[in-house]
Amino acid sequence: MPGTGAGPGGGVQSVVRAFRILDVLAEADGELSISELAVAVDLPQPTIHRIVATLRGLGHAHQVTNRRYTLGPRLIGLGDRASRVLGVRAGDDLRAVAERFGETANMAVLDGERAVYTAQVPGPHSMRTFTEVGRRVPLHSTGVGKALLAQLPAPAARRLLGSTGLPAATDHTVVDPDRLLDELDRIRRAGFAVDAEEQEVGVFCVAVPLAGVSSPAALSVSGPIHRFGHDRVPEAAALLQAAAEGIGGTLA
Repeated sequence: MPGTGAGPGGGVQSVVRAFRILDVLAEADGELSISELAVAVDLPQPTIHRIVATLRGLGHAHQVTNRRYTLGPRLIGLGDRASRVLGVRAGDDLRAVAERFGETANMAVLDGERAVYTAQVPGPHSMRTFTEVGRRVPLHSTGVGKALLAQLPAPAARRLLGSTGLPAATDHTVVDPDRLLDELDRIRRAGFAVDAEEQEVGVFCVAVPLAGVSSPAALSVSGPIHRFGHDRVPEAAALLQAAAEGIGGTLA
């Protein structure tokens, strides 16, 4: 049967091609035509058309009125379930971080042009930071957002920031693109990011990248700056990095 031969790594060729198409649609963050998909995936248009028709039938691709295609609604549910599974696996490690510092620990993943929180263990204090699981936040002004951006190649990070802009959430928000790109270089070298009242006045956050997952993810711990500030960065970064290694090991 055509399209059922072995693909990269011994995978079924038609399945590999279908996921390549989904990846291209996701990266486009918009609509693509059959011809545009054919160029991006380097396959003949009839082949693309057959695969996209199958994806449409499964709800994984959607045709808009101008005969262009986007990701389908069924992927929303799959992504939500995957995020919840990832959050469950991270629970013990996040709990250890929250207990060590007495502050709130979070996990977030990159979702388009935002970071979305997928898991949280709140700190024990009545006065604490709190973010609902599922909340979407900017990338440029949050610790998790910068840890996510730092996992992208520099040109991709620059394009993303050019698309979103750098609106100021507080007087401390970095709004200069070159300055933020320099900070992303530092984050890549150091292995952690800091949000010092850049998203919310009075809140300090340390975040690290989470390796071993299919798309950028990050862990963080945050709290009121009078209780959790710059002096806690080395210890927080080290503990978060250890937690990230532990979580990544369970996903490998």
